[in-house]
Amino acid sequence: MADSGGLRSPLARARGLGSAQDGTAHWWAQRVTAVALVPLTIWFVASVVLLTNCTYERFTAWLGSLLPATLTILLIVATFHHAQLGLQVVIEDYVHHEGAKLAGIVLVKLAAFALGAAAVVSVLKIAFGG
Repeated sequence: MADSGGLRSPLARARGLGSAQDGTAHWWAQRVTAVALVPLTIWFVASVVLLTNCTYERFTAWLGSLLPATLTILLIVATFHHAQLGLQVVIEDYVHHEGAKLAGIVLVKLAAFALGAAAVVSVLKIAFGG
């Protein structure tokens, strides 16, 4: 017997239309990247302040060593991922046209990936002397 929905209560019609459980992973990813960004940003700002008056050669030598290169890459990845997650939430909340919403999310993801990849390649280029 097919139910047209006319005799069903609002609760019965709403069952199964709730959360897709995707929001929890997104929420956790935002929190984890935010927590990771705190020490990474403090380290990076302190390092840049300490290296303010150094030469280009000294800076590239510093960034080319293992620990600074690794931490800088982690900072880049966490920053772009965190930014992409945050912008996605803004788009989902404030863009109401489904086509524009999808286009905005795809554009943000592609931009974050492209800019993050370019930044990581730049660090690796310095680290490997390219």
